Amino acid sequence: MNSCPEPQAWHRLGTEYLYRRPWLTMRQDRVRLPNGRIIDDYYVWEYPPWTNVLAFTRERHAVLIRQYRHGIGQVHWELPAGVHDKPGESLLQAAQRELFEETGFSGGSWELMMELSANPALQNNLSSTFLAKNVEFSGSRALDATEDISVHLVSLEELRSIVLEGKMIQALHAAPVLRYLMQLQH
Repeated sequence: MNSCPEPQAWHRLGTEYLYRRPWLTMRQDRVRLPNGRIIDDYYVWEYPPWTNVLAFTRERHAVLIRQYRHGIGQVHWELPAGVHDKPGESLLQAAQRELFEETGFSGGSWELMMELSANPALQNNLSSTFLAKNVEFSGSRALDATEDISVHLVSLEELRSIVLEGKMIQALHAAPVLRYLMQLQH
């Protein structure tokens, strides 16, 4: 029962880019709200789309990674993931590339599982998570110069424990894992 009207989009009156770098772009928008109020300084972070992969081997082991994240100064469990930043590459191709580069796994059957936003109030991008089943180790990884990643094959029970015990703190990674685990119960 909804007696309130649905929220309406804001109208952008102007945009000024404050900072533009490959990994950090910030703009200041001047916007008019549906009620007529003007906000002169609404800030938006622009990022390219992100991709994540919840991958499983034929033996139903999840392919997870662990890596250091300087923003929080800690190492945690994560899904293989990366940025969709190559011209002409689809989101699926970006996800497949990231899985191979970070883990050496490829192949299998793939489907888009879900799309999430890290912070829709302040960021313009989405994170697309793909479910990959029956992946196989197919070769050496191709890590970026800044990546120091360990690869782990974990059982469904270990995956459940990792997420429920708070060992996977990247929300855009934990949410698809939780969704997958919930779907297994039904």
